[in-house]
Amino acid sequence: MAEHTSDADRVVVALGGNALVEADSSWTYEDQLAVLEETATELAGLLEAGTDLVLVHGNGPQVGNRLLEQEDAETPRLPLDVLVAGTQAEIGYPLGQALESAASGATVATVLTRIVVDPEDSAFEEPTKPVGPFYDEETAASKPFETRRTGKGERPYRRVVPSPEPLEVVERETIGRLLEREDAVICAGGGGVPVSRGDALEGVEAVVDKDYTARLLGTELEADTLLFLTDVEYAYADYGGPDQRPLREVAVDELRTRLENDEFAPGSMGPKVRACCQFLERGGDRAVITTPGRLEAALAGETGTRVRP
Repeated sequence: MAEHTSDADRVVVALGGNALVEADSSWTYEDQLAVLEETATELAGLLEAGTDLVLVHGNGPQVGNRLLEQEDAETPRLPLDVLVAGTQAEIGYPLGQALESAASGATVATVLTRIVVDPEDSAFEEPTKPVGPFYDEETAASKPFETRRTGKGERPYRRVVPSPEPLEVVERETIGRLLEREDAVICAGGGGVPVSRGDALEGVEAVVDKDYTARLLGTELEADTLLFLTDVEYAYADYGGPDQRPLREVAVDELRTRLENDEFAPGSMGPKVRACCQFLERGGDRAVITTPGRLEAALAGETGTRVRP
């Protein structure tokens, strides 16, 4: 474990899709850059306050685009772990540039990050994570990989891949040394490049959930705060129901009970809530869920879902 020896607060931030590109945009590079610059502006205050900052980001749209390009252009197929590695640079480079521009004097390192998973993880027996293009039934059946109906309409099928639990951050010591040098670190993009341990590290065709990787990093780096920036200001009790209400300050025991009662959607808020619980149960000080534009207020205890031990 990389020991936290400085007096500065250490914050691990998981950036959701809306912190990278707006859902209703045209998804051009310019669109993505504009959103990254907005997010960087919100994060700049943490860097200027001397916070040890670690950023983990998603990569779903970017990997999806790479998979679509491979099919449309009939280019040589690259395995999923290689595509994840590529998007770490694709997103990490402009995000780092934006952070250094927004926070005076900041230095930002982007680290290509591998995550060890267990090849015997039950996730490999039943892949559930949809990635890449949509297909009609006939096209889906012809693909050399596993597909599953994941939606409605004329093209409801997508490729599905395993999403195993992250066990170890291979570059954790490097990340820790960068933090002690007072660099901000962007790492484990897309949840990290999944690898398995044998005689050597070997890439795995899978997708690791970035929220669980952010939790693992938070624990291994002895972070004080785990912060999830997503598209809603709070996690909600009875979300979408007649008694929907925001969860503001909540104890980890209550949140764990709500999680076990299936109150949070497994594909969206569920992983964030579970990661919050795990972080607090393993010694973290606080976990927060909110939007990029409300992060300062949430860290000040004024908004967002704040989870305490």
